[in-house]
Amino acid sequence: METEDVQRCSELRNEEWEVIQSIYPDYISNSAVERVIKLEIPVELSQPTRILVVPEDAPGGPSNAANQAQNINEPLSLGSLPPLLLEIILPPLYPLHLPPTILSVHATHSWFDSKTAQLSQRLVGLWQAGEGSLYTWIEWIRSADFLDDIGLIVIDGEKCIRIPHPAPQLLSPLLIASDAETQRLRFSETSYSCEICLTSIKGARCLRLACSHVFCRSCLEDFWKLCIKEGDVAHVGCPDPACVKEAREASEEEVRRVVTEEEVQRWRWLRQKRLFEKDPTMVHCPVPFCQSPVSRPPNVDEDSPWERLRTCSECGYSFCAYCRRAWHGTINECTMSSTETFVMEYVQLPEGSAGRELLERRYGRKNLRRLVAEYEENQANKKYMDESTMACPGCRVKVEKSVGCNHMTCAKCGQHFCYRCGVKLRRLNPYLHFSTPGLPCFSKLFDFENTEQEWQPIEGFDML
Repeated sequence: METEDVQRCSELRNEEWEVIQSIYPDYISNSAVERVIKLEIPVELSQPTRILVVPEDAPGGPSNAANQAQNINEPLSLGSLPPLLLEIILPPLYPLHLPPTILSVHATHSWFDSKTAQLSQRLVGLWQAGEGSLYTWIEWIRSADFLDDIGLIVIDGEKCIRIPHPAPQLLSPLLIASDAETQRLRFSETSYSCEICLTSIKGARCLRLACSHVFCRSCLEDFWKLCIKEGDVAHVGCPDPACVKEAREASEEEVRRVVTEEEVQRWRWLRQKRLFEKDPTMVHCPVPFCQSPVSRPPNVDEDSPWERLRTCSECGYSFCAYCRRAWHGTINECTMSSTETFVMEYVQLPEGSAGRELLERRYGRKNLRRLVAEYEENQANKKYMDESTMACPGCRVKVEKSVGCNHMTCAKCGQHFCYRCGVKLRRLNPYLHFSTPGLPCFSKLFDFENTEQEWQPIEGFDML
Protein backbone atom coordinates (compact mmCIF):
# COMPACT_ATOMS: atom_id res chain seq x y z
CA MET A 1 0.00 0.00 0.00
CA GLU A 2 2.84 2.42 0.84
CA THR A 3 4.55 1.64 -2.47
CA GLU A 4 1.33 2.38 -4.34
CA ASP A 5 1.00 5.70 -2.46
CA VAL A 6 4.56 6.67 -3.31
CA GLN A 7 3.96 5.89 -6.98
CA ARG A 8 0.67 7.76 -6.99
CA CYS A 9 2.31 10.78 -5.28
CA SER A 10 5.09 10.74 -7.86
CA GLU A 11 2.52 10.86 -10.68
CA LEU A 12 0.66 13.73 -9.04
CA ARG A 13 3.90 15.66 -8.50
CA ASN A 14 4.87 15.23 -12.15
CA GLU A 15 1.46 16.49 -13.31
CA GLU A 16 1.60 19.43 -10.94
CA TRP A 17 5.12 20.31 -11.98
CA GLU A 18 4.18 20.31 -15.67
CA VAL A 19 1.33 22.70 -14.93
CA ILE A 20 3.61 25.00 -12.89
CA GLN A 21 6.22 25.01 -15.66
CA SER A 22 3.62 25.93 -18.29
CA ILE A 23 2.03 28.73 -16.24
CA TYR A 24 5.03 30.18 -14.37
CA PRO A 25 8.15 29.34 -16.40
CA ASP A 26 9.91 32.52 -15.23
CA TYR A 27 9.40 31.74 -11.55
CA ILE A 28 11.32 28.43 -11.58
CA SER A 29 15.07 28.32 -10.98
CA ASN A 30 15.49 24.56 -11.59
CA SER A 31 13.52 21.63 -13.00
CA ALA A 32 14.35 18.73 -10.68
CA VAL A 33 11.11 17.39 -9.26
CA GLU A 34 12.54 15.09 -6.60
CA ARG A 35 15.24 17.44 -5.44
CA VAL A 36 15.34 20.99 -4.06
CA ILE A 37 12.97 23.37 -5.83
CA LYS A 38 13.72 27.09 -5.97
CA LEU A 39 10.95 29.57 -6.77
CA GLU A 40 11.41 33.31 -7.31
CA ILE A 41 7.92 34.82 -6.97
CA PRO A 42 7.34 38.54 -7.67
CA VAL A 43 4.86 40.46 -5.53
CA GLU A 44 2.48 42.33 -7.86
CA LEU A 45 0.10 44.91 -6.43
CA SER A 46 -3.19 45.35 -8.29
CA GLN A 47 -2.71 49.15 -8.34
CA PRO A 48 -0.19 51.71 -7.04
CA THR A 49 -0.35 51.40 -3.26
CA ARG A 50 1.06 53.49 -0.40
CA ILE A 51 4.09 51.80 1.16
CA LEU A 52 5.30 53.00 4.55
CA VAL A 53 8.68 51.71 5.72
CA VAL A 54 8.86 51.93 9.52
CA PRO A 55 11.59 50.99 12.01
CA GLU A 56 11.39 47.60 13.63
CA ASP A 57 10.35 47.41 17.27
CA ALA A 58 13.60 47.65 19.19
CA PRO A 59 14.34 47.51 22.91
CA GLY A 60 14.52 50.85 24.65
CA GLY A 61 10.94 51.60 25.62
CA PRO A 62 9.30 54.99 25.18
CA SER A 63 12.60 56.85 25.22
CA ASN A 64 13.47 55.29 21.88
CA ALA A 65 10.10 56.08 20.25
CA ALA A 66 11.07 59.62 19.28
CA ASN A 67 14.27 58.44 17.59
CA GLN A 68 12.33 55.78 15.68
CA ALA A 69 9.75 58.32 14.53
CA GLN A 70 12.51 60.43 12.99
CA ASN A 71 13.65 57.48 10.86
CA ILE A 72 10.25 56.97 9.18
CA ASN A 73 10.44 57.96 5.51
CA GLU A 74 7.71 59.55 3.45
CA PRO A 75 5.10 57.08 2.08
CA LEU A 76 5.98 55.51 -1.26
CA SER A 77 3.59 54.76 -4.11
CA LEU A 78 4.62 51.45 -5.71
CA GLY A 79 3.02 48.94 -8.04
CA SER A 80 5.18 45.98 -7.00
CA LEU A 81 7.51 44.72 -4.30
CA PRO A 82 10.78 42.76 -4.62
CA PRO A 83 10.27 39.01 -5.18
CA LEU A 84 10.35 36.32 -2.50
CA LEU A 85 12.74 33.38 -2.88
CA LEU A 86 11.37 30.02 -1.72
CA GLU A 87 13.54 26.93 -1.38
CA ILE A 88 11.42 23.81 -0.82
CA ILE A 89 11.55 20.00 -1.02
CA LEU A 90 8.64 17.80 -2.11
CA PRO A 91 8.55 14.70 0.16
CA PRO A 92 7.88 11.28 -1.41
CA LEU A 93 4.37 11.25 0.12
CA TYR A 94 3.47 14.73 -1.18
CA PRO A 95 0.72 15.68 -1.95
CA LEU A 96 -1.37 12.83 -0.51
CA HIS A 97 -0.04 12.67 3.05
CA LEU A 98 2.64 15.37 3.61
CA PRO A 99 2.98 19.09 2.75
CA PRO A 100 6.07 20.50 1.01
CA THR A 101 9.06 21.05 3.25
CA ILE A 102 10.17 24.69 3.33
CA LEU A 103 13.94 24.98 3.64
CA SER A 104 14.15 28.77 3.51
CA VAL A 105 12.22 31.93 2.69
CA HIS A 106 14.16 35.01 1.68
CA ALA A 107 13.01 38.40 0.36
CA THR A 108 15.09 40.39 -2.13
CA HIS A 109 16.68 43.36 -0.32
CA SER A 110 15.56 41.68 2.94
CA TRP A 111 12.36 43.71 3.05
CA PHE A 112 10.35 40.78 4.48
CA ASP A 113 12.88 38.96 6.67
CA SER A 114 11.13 39.86 9.92
CA LYS A 115 8.00 37.91 8.86
CA THR A 116 9.53 34.85 7.16
CA ALA A 117 8.76 32.46 10.05
CA GLN A 118 5.13 33.54 10.13
CA LEU A 119 4.90 33.21 6.34
CA SER A 120 6.27 29.65 6.43
CA GLN A 121 3.64 28.63 8.94
CA ARG A 122 0.83 30.10 6.85
CA LEU A 123 2.14 28.39 3.70
CA VAL A 124 2.09 24.99 5.39
CA GLY A 125 -1.42 25.75 6.64
CA LEU A 126 -2.63 26.24 3.05
CA TRP A 127 -1.81 22.63 2.16
CA GLN A 128 -4.73 20.22 2.00
CA ALA A 129 -4.20 16.47 1.97
CA GLY A 130 -4.49 15.00 -1.49
CA GLU A 131 -4.13 18.30 -3.36
CA GLY A 132 -1.09 20.08 -4.79
CA SER A 133 -0.23 23.35 -3.08
CA LEU A 134 2.45 24.91 -5.31
CA TYR A 135 -0.04 26.78 -7.49
CA THR A 136 -1.88 28.06 -4.40
CA TRP A 137 1.35 29.20 -2.80
CA ILE A 138 2.56 31.03 -5.92
CA GLU A 139 -0.75 32.83 -6.47
CA TRP A 140 -1.06 33.74 -2.79
CA ILE A 141 2.34 35.42 -2.88
CA ARG A 142 2.16 36.86 -6.42
CA SER A 143 -1.19 38.57 -5.83
CA ALA A 144 0.10 40.09 -2.53
CA ASP A 145 -2.78 38.49 -0.57
CA PHE A 146 -0.29 37.18 1.97
CA LEU A 147 0.44 40.76 3.11
CA ASP A 148 -3.06 41.07 4.53
CA ASP A 149 -2.94 37.64 6.19
CA ILE A 150 0.45 38.42 7.75
CA GLY A 151 -0.87 41.74 9.10
CA LEU A 152 1.18 44.21 7.02
CA ILE A 153 -1.81 45.94 5.40
CA VAL A 154 -3.40 48.72 7.42
CA ILE A 155 -6.63 50.41 6.29
CA ASP A 156 -6.98 53.76 8.02
CA GLY A 157 -8.97 55.82 5.55
CA GLU A 158 -6.64 54.57 2.81
CA LYS A 159 -5.01 51.23 2.15
CA CYS A 160 -1.38 51.22 3.27
CA ILE A 161 1.32 48.54 3.55
CA ARG A 162 3.56 48.93 6.59
CA ILE A 163 6.96 47.27 6.23
CA PRO A 164 9.11 47.09 9.38
CA HIS A 165 12.86 47.29 8.71
CA PRO A 166 16.00 48.04 10.75
CA ALA A 167 17.07 50.80 8.32
CA PRO A 168 14.08 52.42 6.56
CA GLN A 169 16.24 55.13 4.96
CA LEU A 170 18.25 52.42 3.17
CA LEU A 171 15.36 50.19 2.15
CA SER A 172 13.17 52.87 0.55
CA PRO A 173 15.52 53.63 -2.41
CA LEU A 174 15.88 49.89 -3.05
CA LEU A 175 12.11 49.43 -3.18
CA ILE A 176 11.77 52.33 -5.62
CA ALA A 177 14.52 50.97 -7.89
CA SER A 178 13.05 47.47 -7.81
CA ASP A 179 9.58 48.72 -8.72
CA ALA A 180 10.97 50.82 -11.60
CA GLU A 181 12.85 47.83 -12.99
CA THR A 182 9.78 45.62 -12.68
CA GLN A 183 7.63 48.15 -14.52
CA ARG A 184 10.27 48.48 -17.25
CA LEU A 185 10.43 44.70 -17.78
CA ARG A 186 6.67 44.41 -17.74
CA PHE A 187 6.37 47.21 -20.28
CA SER A 188 9.02 45.75 -22.60
CA GLU A 189 7.34 42.33 -22.65
CA THR A 190 3.82 43.66 -23.37
CA SER A 191 2.52 44.48 -26.84
CA TYR A 192 0.98 47.90 -27.48
CA SER A 193 -0.88 49.43 -30.40
CA CYS A 194 0.85 52.54 -31.74
CA GLU A 195 -1.70 55.31 -32.29
CA ILE A 196 0.24 56.60 -35.31
CA CYS A 197 0.92 53.50 -37.44
CA LEU A 198 -1.81 51.38 -35.75
CA THR A 199 0.59 48.44 -35.45
CA SER A 200 0.88 46.16 -32.43
CA ILE A 201 4.52 46.32 -31.28
CA LYS A 202 6.40 45.03 -28.25
CA GLY A 203 7.02 47.57 -25.53
CA ALA A 204 10.79 47.18 -25.96
CA ARG A 205 10.39 49.06 -29.27
CA CYS A 206 7.95 51.62 -27.88
CA LEU A 207 8.09 54.64 -25.60
CA ARG A 208 5.59 55.52 -22.90
CA LEU A 209 5.38 59.29 -22.49
CA ALA A 210 4.67 61.11 -19.24
CA CYS A 211 0.98 61.37 -20.26
CA SER A 212 0.84 57.49 -20.39
CA HIS A 213 0.31 57.40 -24.17
CA VAL A 214 2.42 54.77 -25.96
CA PHE A 215 3.94 55.13 -29.43
CA CYS A 216 6.51 53.10 -31.31
CA ARG A 217 9.97 54.67 -31.39
CA SER A 218 10.08 54.65 -35.19
CA CYS A 219 6.97 56.85 -35.53
CA LEU A 220 8.09 59.22 -32.78
CA GLU A 221 11.55 59.47 -34.30
CA ASP A 222 10.21 60.41 -37.74
CA PHE A 223 7.71 62.90 -36.30
CA TRP A 224 10.01 64.62 -33.80
CA LYS A 225 12.95 64.79 -36.21
CA LEU A 226 10.75 66.50 -38.81
CA CYS A 227 9.47 69.01 -36.22
CA ILE A 228 13.00 69.80 -35.03
CA LYS A 229 14.26 70.15 -38.60
CA GLU A 230 11.46 72.58 -39.51
CA GLY A 231 11.78 74.50 -36.24
CA ASP A 232 8.31 73.51 -35.00
CA VAL A 233 9.48 72.87 -31.45
CA ALA A 234 5.96 73.28 -30.00
CA HIS A 235 4.87 69.97 -31.57
CA VAL A 236 7.77 67.91 -30.19
CA GLY A 237 5.50 66.15 -27.75
CA CYS A 238 2.70 63.63 -27.53
CA PRO A 239 0.91 63.30 -30.91
CA ASP A 240 -2.35 62.26 -29.23
CA PRO A 241 -5.11 64.78 -30.16
CA ALA A 242 -5.97 65.44 -26.50
CA CYS A 243 -2.33 66.24 -25.66
CA VAL A 244 -1.92 68.33 -28.82
CA LYS A 245 -4.93 70.40 -27.74
CA GLU A 246 -3.34 70.95 -24.33
CA ALA A 247 0.02 71.84 -25.99
CA ARG A 248 1.81 69.19 -23.92
CA GLU A 249 5.50 69.02 -24.89
CA ALA A 250 8.05 66.28 -24.32
CA SER A 251 10.70 66.46 -21.62
CA GLU A 252 14.40 66.51 -22.43
CA GLU A 253 14.79 62.95 -21.14
CA GLU A 254 12.08 61.73 -23.56
CA VAL A 255 13.61 63.63 -26.48
CA ARG A 256 17.06 62.18 -25.76
CA ARG A 257 15.64 58.65 -25.90
CA VAL A 258 14.36 59.20 -29.45
CA VAL A 259 16.57 61.60 -31.45
CA THR A 260 20.31 62.11 -31.81
CA GLU A 261 22.46 64.36 -29.63
CA GLU A 262 22.82 66.91 -32.45
CA GLU A 263 19.04 67.13 -32.76
CA VAL A 264 18.70 67.44 -28.99
CA GLN A 265 21.02 70.45 -29.08
CA ARG A 266 18.95 72.04 -31.86
CA TRP A 267 15.75 71.29 -29.90
CA ARG A 268 17.18 73.02 -26.84
CA TRP A 269 18.29 75.99 -28.96
CA LEU A 270 14.83 76.30 -30.50
CA ARG A 271 13.20 76.27 -27.08
CA GLN A 272 15.59 78.97 -25.84
CA LYS A 273 14.97 81.00 -28.99
CA ARG A 274 11.22 80.74 -28.51
CA LEU A 275 11.54 81.86 -24.90
CA PHE A 276 13.60 84.91 -25.86
CA GLU A 277 11.33 85.86 -28.75
CA LYS A 278 8.39 86.25 -26.39
CA ASP A 279 10.17 89.38 -25.15
CA PRO A 280 9.42 92.20 -27.63
CA THR A 281 12.69 93.93 -26.67
CA MET A 282 14.80 90.92 -27.70
CA VAL A 283 17.27 91.31 -30.59
CA HIS A 284 19.96 89.10 -32.07
CA CYS A 285 23.66 89.75 -31.79
CA PRO A 286 24.85 91.31 -35.11
CA VAL A 287 28.15 89.40 -35.05
CA PRO A 288 27.83 86.90 -37.94
CA PHE A 289 29.36 83.92 -36.10
CA CYS A 290 27.29 84.53 -32.94
CA GLN A 291 23.68 85.57 -33.66
CA SER A 292 22.71 84.79 -30.04
CA PRO A 293 19.45 86.26 -28.71
CA VAL A 294 20.01 89.28 -26.46
CA SER A 295 17.34 90.74 -24.19
CA ARG A 296 17.15 94.32 -22.93
CA PRO A 297 19.19 95.06 -19.79
CA PRO A 298 17.04 95.38 -16.67
CA ASN A 299 16.28 98.64 -14.84
CA VAL A 300 16.64 100.92 -17.85
CA ASP A 301 14.67 104.17 -18.11
CA GLU A 302 12.21 103.99 -20.99
CA ASP A 303 12.98 107.54 -22.21
CA SER A 304 16.75 107.21 -21.92
CA PRO A 305 19.05 106.51 -24.91
CA TRP A 306 20.63 103.80 -22.78
CA GLU A 307 17.67 101.55 -23.60
CA ARG A 308 19.29 100.90 -27.01
CA LEU A 309 22.38 99.38 -25.44
CA ARG A 310 22.71 95.60 -25.74
CA THR A 311 25.58 93.36 -24.61
CA CYS A 312 25.72 89.80 -25.93
CA SER A 313 26.19 87.29 -23.13
CA GLU A 314 27.89 84.82 -25.48
CA CYS A 315 30.56 86.90 -27.25
CA GLY A 316 30.50 90.09 -25.13
CA TYR A 317 29.84 92.39 -28.11
CA SER A 318 28.13 95.68 -27.12
CA PHE A 319 25.95 97.23 -29.81
CA CYS A 320 23.06 99.59 -30.47
CA ALA A 321 19.70 97.85 -30.79
CA TYR A 322 18.53 100.48 -33.30
CA CYS A 323 21.33 100.63 -35.88
CA ARG A 324 22.89 97.19 -35.06
CA ARG A 325 26.36 98.74 -35.00
CA ALA A 326 28.99 98.93 -32.25
CA TRP A 327 27.79 100.89 -29.25
CA HIS A 328 28.34 104.58 -29.96
CA GLY A 329 27.31 105.94 -26.56
CA THR A 330 24.58 108.44 -25.78
CA ILE A 331 26.40 111.57 -26.99
CA ASN A 332 27.19 110.51 -30.54
CA GLU A 333 24.19 110.45 -32.84
CA CYS A 334 22.94 107.03 -33.91
CA THR A 335 24.00 106.21 -37.47
CA MET A 336 20.53 105.01 -38.40
CA SER A 337 18.89 108.14 -37.02
CA SER A 338 21.33 110.50 -38.78
CA THR A 339 20.98 108.64 -42.09
CA GLU A 340 17.19 108.76 -41.92
CA THR A 341 17.25 112.48 -41.12
CA PHE A 342 19.72 113.15 -43.93
CA VAL A 343 17.59 111.31 -46.51
CA MET A 344 14.43 113.12 -45.41
CA GLU A 345 16.15 116.47 -45.90
CA TYR A 346 17.42 115.40 -49.33
CA VAL A 347 13.96 114.28 -50.49
CA GLN A 348 12.39 117.57 -49.41
CA LEU A 349 14.80 119.60 -51.57
CA PRO A 350 13.36 120.59 -54.98
CA GLU A 351 14.69 118.78 -58.05
CA GLY A 352 17.56 120.77 -59.59
CA SER A 353 18.04 123.02 -56.57
CA ALA A 354 21.52 124.14 -55.58
CA GLY A 355 21.33 122.35 -52.24
CA ARG A 356 20.31 119.09 -53.91
CA GLU A 357 23.11 119.30 -56.50
CA LEU A 358 25.62 120.10 -53.77
CA LEU A 359 24.65 116.98 -51.83
CA GLU A 360 24.80 114.85 -55.00
CA ARG A 361 28.30 116.07 -55.84
CA ARG A 362 29.43 115.52 -52.26
CA TYR A 363 27.92 112.07 -51.57
CA GLY A 364 27.28 110.79 -55.10
CA ARG A 365 23.99 110.70 -56.99
CA LYS A 366 23.76 106.91 -57.17
CA ASN A 367 24.45 106.54 -53.48
CA LEU A 368 21.79 109.10 -52.59
CA ARG A 369 19.24 107.50 -54.90
CA ARG A 370 19.94 104.12 -53.28
CA LEU A 371 19.37 105.60 -49.81
CA VAL A 372 16.19 107.30 -51.00
CA ALA A 373 14.92 104.01 -52.48
CA GLU A 374 15.61 102.19 -49.20
CA TYR A 375 13.94 104.95 -47.22
CA GLU A 376 10.81 104.93 -49.42
CA GLU A 377 10.66 101.14 -49.27
CA ASN A 378 10.88 101.19 -45.47
CA GLN A 379 8.17 103.82 -45.26
CA ALA A 380 5.93 101.83 -47.62
CA ASN A 381 6.47 98.67 -45.58
CA LYS A 382 5.73 100.52 -42.36
CA LYS A 383 2.55 101.99 -43.82
CA TYR A 384 1.43 98.58 -45.08
CA MET A 385 2.13 96.94 -41.70
CA ASP A 386 0.19 99.66 -39.89
CA GLU A 387 -2.82 99.44 -42.22
CA SER A 388 -2.98 95.71 -42.97
CA THR A 389 -1.75 93.94 -39.83
CA MET A 390 -2.43 93.84 -36.12
CA ALA A 391 0.31 93.33 -33.52
CA CYS A 392 -0.15 90.47 -31.05
CA PRO A 393 -0.54 92.04 -27.58
CA GLY A 394 1.58 89.26 -26.11
CA CYS A 395 4.74 89.20 -28.24
CA ARG A 396 4.11 92.13 -30.65
CA VAL A 397 4.40 89.92 -33.74
CA LYS A 398 2.53 91.36 -36.71
CA VAL A 399 -0.43 89.23 -37.84
CA GLU A 400 -2.31 89.63 -41.12
CA LYS A 401 -5.76 88.13 -41.61
CA SER A 402 -6.96 87.11 -45.04
CA VAL A 403 -10.29 85.42 -44.23
CA GLY A 404 -12.14 84.19 -41.19
CA CYS A 405 -13.27 85.62 -37.88
CA ASN A 406 -11.62 88.31 -35.79
CA HIS A 407 -10.69 85.90 -32.99
CA MET A 408 -6.97 85.33 -33.44
CA THR A 409 -4.55 82.95 -31.73
CA CYS A 410 -0.90 83.89 -32.03
CA ALA A 411 1.12 81.00 -33.45
CA LYS A 412 4.21 82.24 -31.63
CA CYS A 413 3.09 82.80 -28.03
CA GLY A 414 -0.44 81.34 -28.06
CA GLN A 415 -2.08 84.61 -26.99
CA HIS A 416 -5.77 85.03 -27.88
CA PHE A 417 -6.65 88.53 -29.11
CA CYS A 418 -9.12 90.51 -31.21
CA TYR A 419 -7.95 91.39 -34.72
CA ARG A 420 -10.13 94.53 -34.85
CA CYS A 421 -9.00 96.30 -31.65
CA GLY A 422 -5.95 94.25 -30.57
CA VAL A 423 -7.05 93.55 -26.97
CA LYS A 424 -6.25 90.30 -25.19
CA LEU A 425 -9.05 87.73 -25.00
CA ARG A 426 -9.76 85.15 -22.34
CA ARG A 427 -8.37 81.77 -23.23
CA LEU A 428 -11.32 79.82 -21.83
CA ASN A 429 -14.00 82.07 -23.36
CA PRO A 430 -12.51 84.26 -26.12
CA TYR A 431 -15.87 84.92 -27.79
CA LEU A 432 -17.20 86.82 -24.77
CA HIS A 433 -15.52 89.90 -26.26
CA PHE A 434 -17.79 89.69 -29.32
CA SER A 435 -21.02 88.82 -27.49
CA THR A 436 -21.04 91.43 -24.70
CA PRO A 437 -23.29 94.43 -25.46
CA GLY A 438 -21.59 97.77 -25.05
CA LEU A 439 -18.13 96.67 -26.16
CA PRO A 440 -16.75 98.19 -29.41
CA CYS A 441 -16.54 94.75 -31.07
CA PHE A 442 -19.99 93.54 -30.02
CA SER A 443 -21.54 91.38 -32.76
CA LYS A 444 -18.47 91.93 -34.97
CA LEU A 445 -16.89 88.50 -34.90
CA PHE A 446 -16.96 88.58 -38.72
CA ASP A 447 -16.39 91.57 -40.99
CA PHE A 448 -18.87 91.36 -43.81
CA GLU A 449 -18.30 93.27 -47.02
CA ASN A 450 -20.86 93.94 -49.71
CA THR A 451 -19.63 91.85 -52.59
CA GLU A 452 -22.86 92.12 -54.61
CA GLN A 453 -22.39 93.57 -58.06
CA GLU A 454 -24.88 94.71 -60.63
CA TRP A 455 -25.91 92.02 -63.04
CA GLN A 456 -24.00 92.11 -66.31
CA PRO A 457 -25.32 90.25 -69.35
CA ILE A 458 -23.13 87.47 -70.66
CA GLU A 459 -22.13 87.76 -74.29
CA GLY A 460 -23.99 85.25 -76.43
CA PHE A 461 -26.62 84.59 -73.78
CA ASP A 462 -30.11 86.14 -74.24
CA MET A 463 -32.58 86.38 -71.43
CA LEU A 464 -36.06 85.14 -72.26
